[in-house]
Amino acid sequence: MTPVSTVPICPLCFRGHTLLFHRDRQRRYYHCTHCHVVFVPQEEHITLQEEKARYDRHNNDEQDPGYRKFVSRVLVPLKQYVPPPAEGLDFGCGPGPALAALCREAGYTMDIFDPFYAPNHKVWDTTYDFLTCTEVVEHLRHPGITLPQVWSLLRPGGCMGIMTKLVNSHSAFINWHYIRDETHIAFYSPATFRWLADKFKAQLSIHGQDVILLHKQV
Repeated sequence: MTPVSTVPICPLCFRGHTLLFHRDRQRRYYHCTHCHVVFVPQEEHITLQEEKARYDRHNNDEQDPGYRKFVSRVLVPLKQYVPPPAEGLDFGCGPGPALAALCREAGYTMDIFDPFYAPNHKVWDTTYDFLTCTEVVEHLRHPGITLPQVWSLLRPGGCMGIMTKLVNSHSAFINWHYIRDETHIAFYSPATFRWLADKFKAQLSIHGQDVILLHKQV
């Protein structure tokens, strides 16, 4: 990692302690030495219109068995901490809210929100027993604003389930398929989620390679 003279502010913790982590043909990636998120600077983000066009091409059918199996990996550990019946929100559900469907089938009551496909702004006036963010946080342009907003919807004793691929090392990052998707602009490591848990005064548990649970204090 090489220091640069002009560095962007971290979009998660808003500190200026960022270093150039990697550069490829299309983008730069900075590492925050405070919260350890790796991010693409704002001026290199694609437009919202381009972002939605990418999502429109995804084939995320909520009844597709493969897709349902994929998103269910966050539901399995979540059910241990918040058994049904309970009220949940699938934040960033996308065009095919398969996880919400699985939750309803398991006995939960579910709301969904997505800025493109389900802009149900009533969720901001509601609270929930659990929240799910499946393959969402890597797309957030302002995670330092959005994540606390979503966290505030969680009732005491509740649980937030996140699915995202984790940064393991610099050497793995530079050859990582995950950074080839131009809608992916923020990349989190276990250290990032430890920082976030400390900020939220939450208990952290990581399940497998990409499922993270944050447990809110009672």
